[in-house]
Amino acid sequence: MTAMRALQGLEDGRSSVRLRAALAVGTTPDPLFVGKLVERCAVEPEFFVRDMLTWALTRHPVSVTLPELLREVRSERAQARSQALHTLSKIGDRRAWPAITRALLCDADDEVARSAWRAAVVLVPDGEESALAAVLATQLGRGERETQRSLSRALVALGGVIVPALGAAARAPDRHVRAHALATERLLREPDTGFEFAIEEAKRVVALGGSGHGG
Repeated sequence: MTAMRALQGLEDGRSSVRLRAALAVGTTPDPLFVGKLVERCAVEPEFFVRDMLTWALTRHPVSVTLPELLREVRSERAQARSQALHTLSKIGDRRAWPAITRALLCDADDEVARSAWRAAVVLVPDGEESALAAVLATQLGRGERETQRSLSRALVALGGVIVPALGAAARAPDRHVRAHALATERLLREPDTGFEFAIEEAKRVVALGGSGHGG
């Protein structure tokens, strides 16, 4: 597939053609493609095509992709922010860390917030983990089960530094926050515990009036 055809293919109405085009662009990287790939990430409706677009971006020089992606995380379009954050987490260049703002970590859009959590855990500089844990803990109890699982996974990835933030959250007035904090603590202690089991168990503890911290 020629470069021009690949770029045109990214706009095709058929997702299979867009997928092949993204694969072609990633297979023969060219810095001239980067702007188009980033632009397409913001509007591509199919998850598997978006994933291929991200892969294609990771195949290009970071010096070219990073400025484009950092601009995109400030986009007004939620999908643009989410996909740019997802791509930054895959690239893993810590120069992107300053772009992971509190506003993104607390974004009103669950997909954006989840992408920000994943990116933050990958990009956080040594010594900043406790501060990140404190911000992430403010999101405990938020959203549906999948969102909560993502947050727990991100927190657990930070390791033992999360214990003080979880301890405080386990005494919060909101029972959803308390349950989520207890479930996350359980996952930190026992990584093989499934999230479903941990959250249901934590909800039972909270319903019985416990905080898991001596009453």
